[in-house]
Amino acid sequence: MKIKVITDTMMGENTYVCYDEKTLEAVVIDPSFNIDEEMKFIKDKNLVVKYIMLTHGHADHIGDVLELKKLTGAKVLAHQDEKEMLNDANKNMSHQLFRSRIEFEADIYVSDKEKLRLGDHTFTFIATPGHTKGGMCIRVGMDMFTGDTLFAGSIGRTDFYGGDYKVILKSLKKLSKMENELTIYPGHGPTSTIGIEKQENYYMKLVV
Repeated sequence: MKIKVITDTMMGENTYVCYDEKTLEAVVIDPSFNIDEEMKFIKDKNLVVKYIMLTHGHADHIGDVLELKKLTGAKVLAHQDEKEMLNDANKNMSHQLFRSRIEFEADIYVSDKEKLRLGDHTFTFIATPGHTKGGMCIRVGMDMFTGDTLFAGSIGRTDFYGGDYKVILKSLKKLSKMENELTIYPGHGPTSTIGIEKQENYYMKLVV
């Protein structure tokens, strides 16, 4: 599966377009505020976007959801414990940050370890609460999209609504048991691997 990263210049959030080069079926993960660039890439590659997947519901990760859904007809997928966040502009901070109210229902709510097939690829949804109640990582093969749970060298904040430091440490413990070679694609910043983070990330070293 090919992965294209589009980084929002306003919030530094990474949107990922994952696609199968043979079938041209695609998934967009955490569409932020780059709808023109997202749609240009989708059209240039002749992609058919089947799903919009959300690692969590904060405003900088959902900014383009409604417009992208309208333009592509894709189904929106999120963890079942993130419903409250998606439904409330104050809790997802779209009202505070952007003076707009981004509120919607996902089409599909998933639970921990649930899987979804797209062509020859299987997406696995891994509950990793702590940054938010319904935060999750999305794994496909040896790639994993970690949202704001795990960054290269750091982790997401836990002082927003639904955040819990003790809970995110439990989520990091879960991630630390995965293969060292697993590549992580975080919500902000560069890629890394589980192995590197276990060696260099202060918070991961706490749980190893």
